[in-house]
Order: sequence, then structure tokens, then C-alpha cells
Amino acid sequence: MSTHLSRRTFVRHTSSGLCGLLAGSMPGAETGGRQEHNAAAKRLILLGLNGLARAHTMSYFTDGHRSAALISAHLMCEENHLAEEARARIEQLLDLNWAQTPLCAPFPEEDPDPEQVRKIGEALMEARGSLREVGHNAIFAMHALRGFRLMPELATPRRIQGVCSLLRAIKPWRDDTRPAEDVDPPPFGDLTAASAFVLREAGTAIDRWQGHGQGFSGHMLTFGQALVELAEMGASDWAESCREAFRKYVTITRGGPGPEDKPRPDHRPSQLRPNSAEYWRKRGDRQVDIGHAFKYPYSYYNLLARVSDDTLRRELDAKAWQVF
Repeated sequence: MSTHLSRRTFVRHTSSGLCGLLAGSMPGAETGGRQEHNAAAKRLILLGLNGLARAHTMSYFTDGHRSAALISAHLMCEENHLAEEARARIEQLLDLNWAQTPLCAPFPEEDPDPEQVRKIGEALMEARGSLREVGHNAIFAMHALRGFRLMPELATPRRIQGVCSLLRAIKPWRDDTRPAEDVDPPPFGDLTAASAFVLREAGTAIDRWQGHGQGFSGHMLTFGQALVELAEMGASDWAESCREAFRKYVTITRGGPGPEDKPRPDHRPSQLRPNSAEYWRKRGDRQVDIGHAFKYPYSYYNLLARVSDDTLRRELDAKAWQVF
């Protein structure tokens, strides 16, 4: 399959209202805020979409993480204008760990059909408020939509169906939780308010979960940011269908460590952050876990860019090393 749609084919596909999610520009592009650094860098999007579409046939949860991380890495580099040294090191890490594996292998040639992207939203909304493995059905759906939005020529029926199968594989997790009445996030389409809500919850979670790892605070970032990002891309119905699930997750996270949550060593304090080349230079070749090394900072900086509260920014930056 050609990696580029003809002008006629692209116009035909994107003129439909169902394709509006793909036809729009990247969030922020309307104001000149985000520009693609290098078209060749979209290689990570291709690899990530291949992985998201194939993960359900492998270790769906782990391989879904790895696939989303490829897309997160691209977006983090682009949105934060990372230096060439940082970009090169990030791509090296991805090549050393996942990019060369069967997970990211090419897909059969097939004509794109962007109208079918709506099936991803339908698969996501099937959860009907159920909390699915820390919200990864929403997280993976957002990454797929961002990927297809950047490269609509890859929106082929087999890839889209594979992503839908991945979303349906995500299992309920602590789904009997009753959301606390005071857990009431703003509409996800209110990008500034919703982003601030997620960041504040992540900040308090960092303090609450010290000594038990920072998975809950990290996933507060990724789950919450996925819903904000979906809303910004015009998929507010997809995002709002996850409101009950997100309220459950916030309620669980506010509860702090329980008997089932094992103690884990905290990170060592560091002044380095993932928006610097030095941070990535010092990360070991195999120190990428299952993708959180890329997904957490992508979501963090994406949310932070939406708020103008300097006090919140300083508070988070002072303790962000605990998550990264």
C-alpha cells in the first residue's frame, strides 16, 4: 500500500462527517502551536499503529502498552520540540526494545477506509462506564485516533478492526467501586479545567502513594489525558462515555494504598526531566519498562501545556521526578 493517499482519495474519504476526526488538524495547530518536525519521524506512528492493531493476538495488555508508547514517544518529541540528541536517543531506545519485533511488523497492503475509524469509538463505548484495567481501553483508543489522524493513509480496515479487538480485550478492574459523590471532573471538552483537575489529582496521588510506586499517579495522567485529548479531537462522546469509569479510578486513587498494594522503592530525587536530552542519555538501554517511560511524560507535558496556573506548575515540577 502506498504510504500516501492521492488527493482525490483523501478528499473523498475526509469529506464525510464520519471522517471529521481524521480530517482535522493536530490539536493546537490552528494557532500555529504544533508543527511536525520531520515527516520521517512518523515512522513511530506507523510502528505503533501496527502494534495496537496486532496486540490482541499477542500479550494484549503488555503489547498494547508498548505500541501506545511508540506513538507517545513521537507526540512527546513533537509537542515539546525536543532536541535532536533527545529524539535520536528515544528512537534508539525504541529500536533496541520493540520496533524490530514482530509486534510492529508490516501489515498486509490494503486500501484505507477512514470512515471505519468510528468503530473504535463504538468499541470504547461498549464498556458503558465500566472501569477497564485502569482505563487502558480509553488510553489505547486515544493513541489509535491520534495515529490515524496524523497518518490517515494507515486507517485500513484490518488495522481498525485490530484496535477494536484490543479495546474489547481490556478486562474490568475494581469495577465494583462506587464513585465518591465529590469526584466530579469538569466536562472533558473544557480542556483547561479538565486538564487542571487531572494534574491536581495526579499531584496529590504522588504524595499519597509514596513508598508504593507511582503507577496510580502515572495512570491518573494517562487516563485523564486520554479523555481530554479525545474531547479536543472532536470525540467528546467517546470521552464522556468513560466519565463513570474515570470517577471510579479517581475514587480508588484517592483511597491510597490498601493491603493488596505492595510497597515499592521510590525513585531517587533528580533535577533531570524527560524534556531534556540528558535525561534520555542517562536512561539505560533496557530501562523502558512496558512503555510508561514514554507515556507518563507525554501525558504530563500535554496536560501541563493546557493550563496557565503557575503555582500548579511549580508544585508538580518539584515532585515530578517521582513519576519519571
